[in-house]
Amino acid sequence: MISIIICSRKKEIDEILKKNIENSIGCTHELIVIDNSKNQYSIFEAYNLGIKKSIGEYLCFLHDDIYMYSIGWGNTINKVFNERKEIGLLGVAGAQIKTKMPSAWWRCPEDQKKIHIIQHSQHAETITMYTGFSKNSLEEVVVIDGVFMAMRKDENICFDTKIKGFHNYDLNISFEYIKHGYQIFVTNEILIEHFSAGSINKDWVESTFKIHNLYKSDLPLSIDKENLVEAMEINNAKRFVNQCFKYKKTKMAIIVWMKLFYLNPFSKYHIKFWLILIKNTILVK
Repeated sequence: MISIIICSRKKEIDEILKKNIENSIGCTHELIVIDNSKNQYSIFEAYNLGIKKSIGEYLCFLHDDIYMYSIGWGNTINKVFNERKEIGLLGVAGAQIKTKMPSAWWRCPEDQKKIHIIQHSQHAETITMYTGFSKNSLEEVVVIDGVFMAMRKDENICFDTKIKGFHNYDLNISFEYIKHGYQIFVTNEILIEHFSAGSINKDWVESTFKIHNLYKSDLPLSIDKENLVEAMEINNAKRFVNQCFKYKKTKMAIIVWMKLFYLNPFSKYHIKFWLILIKNTILVK
């Protein structure tokens, strides 16, 4: 059985989504909707509550603003987990490399991304994203996107409630499955449409800083250790420092900049950093 877990922003999920799941999954399942209409749970707490309520051998976490196009997608989940015992986590979008420096999962070279999804943007554009599946329907990654996450239930693995809010739960669970010896894959045999796009904001910056600090001894990650590129670490560090400044997180900016300075001490970016820091300090005074 597959236990489908949804953290809902309303008391109940939309009836269209409920019928869509029932008509498309193609196998025995249960639907667990966590009512978060009063915003009483973080996404980490809501998903852990769903795990406690579940009776399925496999778990599937879905956003509440999607539509499933693939018929029999539950059978795909069952097949993957039944045939490949080493796989603990399955998604529809992910990356084969994750830097030690704070960043979103998709901040990596294009040839390291594996994605199959219909995605709506903040500008009302709809894009069919399909990349990285030229040879196989299953591709190994080290992190997945949280819009769709199927998991092999393991009593030793859950979401870390030390992290608050609604960001980076997908990084959290990806890191946990790898720490516990599982592999992570994405598939092109499950197609969904996602009607909203994620946002980079103050909460995301705080959450991203915290989770990278919690897992600093486990990062970076790559399915091919030779693909660990220093330039990627540098670029992600610069981007995150700039995001810290944007949201007035000066202390975080300094901490990440110090790591960047150690990694690349002769970069001209350091002059820019100090100019921004001095300007921000003057404005605060």
